[in-house]
Amino acid sequence: MSIDVPLRTLNDGTTLPAIGFGTYPLKGDACVDGVLSALEVGYRLVDTAVNYENEEAVGEALRRSGLPRDAYQVTSKIPGRDHGYDDAIASVEGSLARLGLDHLDLQVIHWPNPSQGRFVDAWRALVELRERGLVRSIGVSNFTEAHLEEAIDATGVAPSVNQVEMHPYFPQSALRQAHRRWDVLTEAWSPLARVGDLAEEPAVTGPAARLGVDPAAVVLRWHVQVGSLPIPKSASPERQRSNLDVFGFELTDAEVEALTALGRPDGRIFGADPETHEEM
Repeated sequence: MSIDVPLRTLNDGTTLPAIGFGTYPLKGDACVDGVLSALEVGYRLVDTAVNYENEEAVGEALRRSGLPRDAYQVTSKIPGRDHGYDDAIASVEGSLARLGLDHLDLQVIHWPNPSQGRFVDAWRALVELRERGLVRSIGVSNFTEAHLEEAIDATGVAPSVNQVEMHPYFPQSALRQAHRRWDVLTEAWSPLARVGDLAEEPAVTGPAARLGVDPAAVVLRWHVQVGSLPIPKSASPERQRSNLDVFGFELTDAEVEALTALGRPDGRIFGADPETHEEM
């Protein structure tokens, strides 16, 4: 039996499931099997990217699932090499062809690549693609407040989401505050950080014991309660179900605060600073 997932309303009036399924680094048959399993469990938001090199496999899983198109939503990402206006449009058209879809539910710019200074051109392309109906909602990934402001000032259009690294060790408190200025939804990649480390934290073990749930479920519930949309990734059906089943319990305010307090200046696990990291 699949798990029902509530919806989050975006600033453009559309909705997304309150938790998504991440597909990196799955490829080939492992990706097909993983996505199929996730859909069977109840995930209805699947996150992929050009640079994950698995869009064809994701598309195959969607076809094999037998689900109607309006039963699931798909996100993909424009890579850094396609930040020009025409290149960004071609990139999205390529994603659609590989996925076998006629539209994407959410399309984002994968990294700002500020040294290139072309992410505004890519953002203009996404605005155009939304007007043409090839994408339903548009967003960004790994943007700082300054990058967001530049894109919004240039176009008058705020992203619906900003997908960033976020977990209790790196809670992105300041950026989430900036997101609220424009009603931008925070999506969290690597929402569990290194779950083995987090699982030993008293701020996690205490609620897990009180609620009788897995430590990862505590962390994902923290995301839900602070307002982010987590995108966990796992190929294991049992883990997929556990990660999804976080809507039947609540953390106390004190527990949420204790998890947020785990944040630290060096909390970014993957070291990919949007000010310096360049994604091809």
